[in-house]
Amino acid sequence: MTGEFKFDLDTPVYKGNVSCNTGLFIDGKFVDAVEGGTIDVINPSTGKILTKVAAATSKDVDIAVAAAKKAYKTSWGLKVPGTQRGELLMKLATLLEANIDEFAALECLNVGKPWSESRGFDMKLTLQTLKYYAGWADKVHGKTIETNEQKLAYTRHEPYGVVGQIVPWNYPLTMVSWKIGPALATGNVVVLKVPSEITPLTALKLAGLIQEAGFPPGVVNIIPGYGATAGAALSLHPDVRKIAFTGSTLTGRKIQEASAKSNLKVVTLELGGKSPNIIFDDADLEQAVKWAAIGIFSNSGQVCTAGSRIFVQEGIYDAFIKAFRQAAAGINTQTGDPFSEGTIHGPVVSQTQLDRVMGYIDAAKAEGATPIIGGERHSLTDGFFVKPTIFTDCTPEMKIVQEEVFGPVAAVVKFKTEDEVIEMANDSNYGLACAVFTENVSRAVRVSNALEAGMAWVNCNVTTEHNVPFGGYKQSGYGRELGAYAIDTYTQVKAVHINVGLKI
Repeated sequence: MTGEFKFDLDTPVYKGNVSCNTGLFIDGKFVDAVEGGTIDVINPSTGKILTKVAAATSKDVDIAVAAAKKAYKTSWGLKVPGTQRGELLMKLATLLEANIDEFAALECLNVGKPWSESRGFDMKLTLQTLKYYAGWADKVHGKTIETNEQKLAYTRHEPYGVVGQIVPWNYPLTMVSWKIGPALATGNVVVLKVPSEITPLTALKLAGLIQEAGFPPGVVNIIPGYGATAGAALSLHPDVRKIAFTGSTLTGRKIQEASAKSNLKVVTLELGGKSPNIIFDDADLEQAVKWAAIGIFSNSGQVCTAGSRIFVQEGIYDAFIKAFRQAAAGINTQTGDPFSEGTIHGPVVSQTQLDRVMGYIDAAKAEGATPIIGGERHSLTDGFFVKPTIFTDCTPEMKIVQEEVFGPVAAVVKFKTEDEVIEMANDSNYGLACAVFTENVSRAVRVSNALEAGMAWVNCNVTTEHNVPFGGYKQSGYGRELGAYAIDTYTQVKAVHINVGLKI
């Protein structure tokens, strides 16, 4: 079955073909799945099958882990100086940069992202991340600790060894860079279950560049597969020392349970979110509306940090609703073909996700929320398009306010006082991110400090930087991606005591 996917494109923004291998990438080469299974890859803009890729099972996971374990012992880990690891990561980034338009086009095809988002944001952040961790590879230092004149004590920050990584479908290539960047920089080897079975193409394309860059075989293994088979096997595998997962809170619980049942592997989790976006009376209305629209409608709302709970103070509420509705209407007119220069709103990723989003819309209507715009599918194509949707008359206990929709659906709640909105904003199982809009600096600091979230934006929204930590509180997970903080999650600390004069 191992072969190559090729697709010719002649669009306003990209002309040429896109391609990638469709096998499993194990031990430096592409291979078929042991049991011969395949996965259909769908174009969400059309609902049609693009290609098939190999589907890993537990047998393939065993082979990939064995290859990674061998590579760690023989050709990676602490045997390879950080300088060399950094050089290989930088070479990978250079190769990616040379092929960046093709990767962006693959994401448009496989994820339905508008070109403006895929090429303009995702690829930029992916490159920044790989280059950033290439620079970190020779800067992972321990400390010398003073004890007494008869002892030398110091610490070493050492890799775990085989790391299992599972990433989602909403930012496929970007999430891969967030995972493999710090893992490889610190000397770990990787078995990556690629961006969900739904969106494997850019990760498989990257596997070809990993091969070209000259990474030793087995250092990075990339295996498409279903979560219930490949993902579960990776989470339970006794030779995997750490799991890093981005995805739903429900799956995160299963991974943590698998760790307990197997070898107590270290787990870091970046899970769901239901981020509050708080807009005070003194906010810059025009800016607040623009950022609110970005916060909930970018990537068709398929963002874990999406500002899907919008709290608006009563003095500015009517003006905000009018302007926010107009913003959503504008986005609605720019929905369609991801390869069109004017498109800023694409489909959700799959039929399953479409059904989920529409289910939440129906539940909101049944509970008494009012859809002032949207609330239905687009009929312009056979793809999985949902109109940008805004609900008013929302109350804190509604499903649309409490649960993560992961679609272009905003729930707006009116509030009176600062204390009231802080209580409502914190009334959530999630704690990934939050946003506060106010011209009062004291209030901005006070409220952002009071909100239970791992990330806070003031007078902006969903702006992610490669060198700033990313992660949440409560059931949004633990551990951090990006920045120097991610380095800590991929190393374990060894304390060394050396006797230089003590006699007994």
